[in-house]
Amino acid sequence: MNMKNQLYSLILATLFSISCNSEKDKNQVGPSATEIIPVKLITLISETSRQSVEVSGFLSTEDQIRLSFKTGGVLEKVYVKEGDKVNRGQLIASIRPTEINAMAEQASLVLQKAERDYTRVKALYDDSVATLEQMQNVRTALDIARQQVSQARFNQGFIRLTASEDGYVLRKLKNDGELSEPGGPVIILGSLTPKKSWVLHVAVSDKEWTKISIGDSAEITLEAFSDKNFKGFVTKKAAAADPLNGSFSIELEVKMDGSVPATGMFGKAIIKTKYEGKGYWIPYESLIEANGTKASVFVSQDGKKVKRVEVTIDQITKDHVRVLLGLEEFRYLVSSGSPYLRDGSSIQVVK
Repeated sequence: MNMKNQLYSLILATLFSISCNSEKDKNQVGPSATEIIPVKLITLISETSRQSVEVSGFLSTEDQIRLSFKTGGVLEKVYVKEGDKVNRGQLIASIRPTEINAMAEQASLVLQKAERDYTRVKALYDDSVATLEQMQNVRTALDIARQQVSQARFNQGFIRLTASEDGYVLRKLKNDGELSEPGGPVIILGSLTPKKSWVLHVAVSDKEWTKISIGDSAEITLEAFSDKNFKGFVTKKAAAADPLNGSFSIELEVKMDGSVPATGMFGKAIIKTKYEGKGYWIPYESLIEANGTKASVFVSQDGKKVKRVEVTIDQITKDHVRVLLGLEEFRYLVSSGSPYLRDGSSIQVVK
C-alpha cells in the first residue's frame, strides 16, 4: 500500500471513530437503567383535614344600586365621576326640562279646554238641551285631563337624580348630552351605610363551589394594604354558573377594621372550608411535570426501585401540593433526585 492509500485509510478510521463516539454521546442523555441513583425519600402519610380554597377578585360595596330617571330625556349634566363618594340626597344628574315642561303645559291646556267643555255642556244639560250621555262624556274627559296634569307635574319632580344612600360611584354609564331612556341606569352606586360593608367578589370552579359553604371564614389580603391581613367570611354563593365562562360567583364580606379602601381594589383570599377529605401533602419539588390537576411523581414501595405514577392534585400552596389520588399503594415518595430517574430505576436512599 502506498503512502497516499495509507493516509486515506487513516482518515476514514478517524472519521468512523468520531462518528461512533458522537452517536454514543447523543444516545446517552442520563444515567443508564442499571445505574443506582442516590435519592431522598419521604414516607407517605394520608391525612384527613379541612381543605382551603385560594381565590382572588375585586372589592366593592355590598349592594349595587342602579340609579335611573323615571322618564327619558337628554342629560343636562352628570355631576359625579367613577370612584366619587356620595351622600344620601346628593345631586347625581339632571335632564333637560324642556320636553317634560312642554308636556306639562300641554296637559294644562287640555285641562282648560275640558273645563270649558264641561261648563258649556252642563249648562245645556241643565236647560234640557244636552243629553245625559253628552254630560257624562265631558265629565269623563275632564277627569282624564286632571289626571294627565297630575302625572305631568309628578314627572317634573324627577328631572333631578339624587343618591338614595351613602356610597361610592362604581360606574358612570351616561355622559352630558346623551339620551337617557326611561328606567335606563345612568349611575351604578355602591351602597355603604353603617349596615352595609365591603365585599370581595370572586369566581370559583364547580369543584371549589361544592366545598364552600355560607359562613366559611377567610383570610384576605389587598394589594393596596400589603402590610395588613383582613378577616372575612362567605356571605353569598351563586346558584347558577356564569354562562360566559362557566364559573360560580362567591361573595366574601371583608372586615376592614378602620381601613378605607376604594371600589375595584384587587384582593386575594384563603377560604377555610368545612369540607374534609383524605389526601397527601407532598413537597412541590417532588413533581416531575404538571398540567392542570394532573402531575407525575416517582414513588417506591420497597425503597430499592422507583415507579413513575400520575397523581391528581387537589390544592396548591407556596411549598406543597395536596394529592388526592395516585399514591394509595405506595410507602415512599422521591423528594430529591427525580431528574435522574427513569421508570424502574434502582435507587440508593441518602440522607
